[in-house]
This record gives sequence, C-alpha cells and structure tokens, in this order.
Amino acid sequence: MSVGSVASRYAKSLIELAQEKGVVETVYKDMQLFKNTANENRALMLALSSPVIRHERKLGILKGLFQDKVDPVSFTIFNIITKKNREAILDAIADEFIKLYDTYKGIQKATVVTSTPLTAELRQQFNTMVNEATNKTVELEEKIDPKLIGGYILRIGDRQIDASIRSRLNELKLELLG
Repeated sequence: MSVGSVASRYAKSLIELAQEKGVVETVYKDMQLFKNTANENRALMLALSSPVIRHERKLGILKGLFQDKVDPVSFTIFNIITKKNREAILDAIADEFIKLYDTYKGIQKATVVTSTPLTAELRQQFNTMVNEATNKTVELEEKIDPKLIGGYILRIGDRQIDASIRSRLNELKLELLG
C-alpha cells in the first residue's frame, strides 16, 4: 500500500475523531505546527524515518516536542503511528489532514505565478475566477517569477492555466521549428 493511501486513511480517521470531539480547528493548527516543525527541522524527519532508532525513542522525541503544545486528540495519532511503526509518514498524514480540512471547510487553495507583484484589483480578479470555477472560498498564494516576462500561471489543485508570455514564445518557437 502506498504512503499516500496509508496517510490518507490515518488523516481521515483523525479528522473524523476531531469532528466527534469538536476540536477540528485545534487539530488543524496542530498538524500545521507539526508540518512547519518538520519542514524547518530536517533532523526530526530523519530521526523519525531512521530504522536504527527504536520506536520508544521516537515517541520520546515526539513527546518532548509536541505533547505540551498539541491537543490530546492530535497526540493520539502520534502514539498510534509510533505503535504501528509508521513514524516516517507523519508528515504525509499532516499533509493529508490539511487537505481534508480544506475540503471540510470549503476552501480551495490556488497558486498564481506572475512576473510582478499583483495589484489588489488583479488579486480580486484571480479570487473571483477561482471562486467561480470551484464554488469554494479561495486561498490564493502569490509567487513571483521574473522569467515569465508577463502573463501568469494559475494552479488550482491538479489543474494549471498557463497564460504566460514565456509559454507563448515557446509555442511559437516550436511552430517555427516544426
């Protein structure tokens, strides 16, 4: 079974438990905390992934870092995962939980890449465009890539709209060469 499907199952169970206990928002923040800590501290994920480090020691690391900072429901998943010897997928579980939370809340994350910073008017146009396409509340992440020359690349989930000048120039180049 792939890491993604295993992580998805644990995340689904966690969100259901959080809903049952009425702590979905708190668990969401806890999963963000875990994800941020794992991203900022590569040694944490290396330790959790290491076959040399015993599972009791890994649980000790998780207790030291998170037990006093997260809700008991969140820490329960750390306990269960450690007992099942799957500590290496905790970051994937956190990712899946965040995706499920977004679905639960009706949030659609989108990324727009432009060559210059967006104006308030353009930002609103992108928010409207994504909202009309998905009927969800939009969380727009903005990135700047001067190599685009102009235009934009909009990513919504696994869909992408490439309306950049760089892309148009590449298409023109292929037409001229082909």
